[in-house]
Amino acid sequence: MKYKTKFIAFFTVMVVFNLAANFAHPVTPTVIQDLHLHDYMFGVALAAMLLTNFLMSPFWGKINVYISSKLSLLICCCGYGIAQVWFAYATTELMIILARMFAGLFTGGVFVSFLTYVVNISHPEDQGKFLTYSATIKSVASAFGYMLGGFLGEISVKLTFLVQAGTLIAVAVAFYFICETDGTADLKTIPAKKLMKEANPFQAFLDSRQFMCVAFALLFAVNILINFGNTGFDQAFNYYLKDELGLTSSYNGIIKAGVGFVSFISNMTLCVWIINKTNVKRSMVVLVAVCALSALGATLPVPIGLFIAFSVLVYAGYSVSVPVLQNMVANSANPAQKNLVMGFFNATQSLGSIAGSLTAGFIYSVHVKLPFACTFVIYAVGIFAAMGYLCYKKEK
Repeated sequence: MKYKTKFIAFFTVMVVFNLAANFAHPVTPTVIQDLHLHDYMFGVALAAMLLTNFLMSPFWGKINVYISSKLSLLICCCGYGIAQVWFAYATTELMIILARMFAGLFTGGVFVSFLTYVVNISHPEDQGKFLTYSATIKSVASAFGYMLGGFLGEISVKLTFLVQAGTLIAVAVAFYFICETDGTADLKTIPAKKLMKEANPFQAFLDSRQFMCVAFALLFAVNILINFGNTGFDQAFNYYLKDELGLTSSYNGIIKAGVGFVSFISNMTLCVWIINKTNVKRSMVVLVAVCALSALGATLPVPIGLFIAFSVLVYAGYSVSVPVLQNMVANSANPAQKNLVMGFFNATQSLGSIAGSLTAGFIYSVHVKLPFACTFVIYAVGIFAAMGYLCYKKEK
């Protein structure tokens, strides 16, 4: 299979994965309400998954050097599918939290492997473009996955989870046969003691000292803050539609499909223009500012139509900022350390998302619009982090 054909196949299967990975999200509020669980569970359940995702992401970035991204994708997609079957039959808060934590062990590996595979296999001139494709697929396919999951949820909540699990296992096999081997070392040659050290997720964080500097610290701070803001907003938005507006999962899915369409257009036009034609450091400041102002608009007591319009702007701004930030990080990394850097990038995404999900879950019960106000504050702090990186690079 030729180089371009292989990447077309890879991105096609990635689309299917991101569709399936989001089938369960629009029905999760229904699960929580049907089981009569606490409102904060919508935030706690996701945070549980993101916690283990956060811990394991640097590990998967390092281990991919030895076992190859294609084998990681096979293991992690299958593991994620099994975790969703567990989630489908969970009936208590503890069971749901444990199922979500089990899923997080593998989701980190999937998204890290997407990044490491593109960075390792793509030609240098294609790397920025392919990273943009990856981020765009994640944003757009995720939104349409919400839509499909919403309609499946109207038939049966358990059916949604089972279709999701079956699709995830199918794409695991597809990735294994489509992807090239990109490991640069032989697992059999590694001493058992060294392998145990490599398998320690905290060691991977300690190893970030090899590349960490002020510039990277500021970039990772921006990454944490925009994911804090977006995840908190997203979790509150989904639950708000069901709890406050009384909309069913299909309405949630249709709105997210609209978000996906706007994100797709934005990423294929605005994002490409920003990366190729502008000062990306300055553009990053503007993108975070757009998200902050849009979140402020969603916080105000506006009509439902205007609330949804502001929400779509928050999502679109975030979807454009992710590939821009990914490209900035990848271009700043030493080639020998790119796997470790991209694993750490995914970990900081998860760290921000954990904080956003937990915060939204617990403050929602205080006031239903408080998570949206919190998103505005977090994005406002993100503006200062992005400006700090811009000023630091100017001085350098």
